Amino acid sequence: MPDFLTDAEIEALLAEPKRLPEGFRERLSVRQKRGHQEAELDVRGDEGSEFRVIVRRSSSNPLDFSIILAYLVPNSNQVIRLRRYNGRSHHHSNPLEREDFFDFHVHSATERYQLSGNREDTFAEPSDRYASLEEAIDCLMEDCGFVFPPGHQADMFRL
Repeated sequence: MPDFLTDAEIEALLAEPKRLPEGFRERLSVRQKRGHQEAELDVRGDEGSEFRVIVRRSSSNPLDFSIILAYLVPNSNQVIRLRRYNGRSHHHSNPLEREDFFDFHVHSATERYQLSGNREDTFAEPSDRYASLEEAIDCLMEDCGFVFPPGHQADMFRL
């Protein structure tokens, strides 16, 4: 069980092809929880790594959402958030850079933040690539090595 991942290990995990199963959209069924909706989908990478896509959105604020790609550490219950696409619902601060912003933003796991004692995905950058939960999901799929099943149409992955 790793205490942390190096930047090279993080990049390799992000680049590892993650083949979505047939019917993945149906298998990613959103369920109501206290104050929000949530869904999860486990996916295996081509190198055998296990990943989980987690979708969360507020029931009351459409800009309050989070799309997460997590790595499931083998032989443990440790879950490492590699990437997180957040809505424009709160201020974000990068403590090491001493910067603060209010915008849609993408969190990335970094070795630097892990070694500083912060959460692995504390670092984030503002993004103008998405303005909705659905567009954030598209960005995650595009950025993180997902491979769609044959015959898949991109607009089918809408919640």
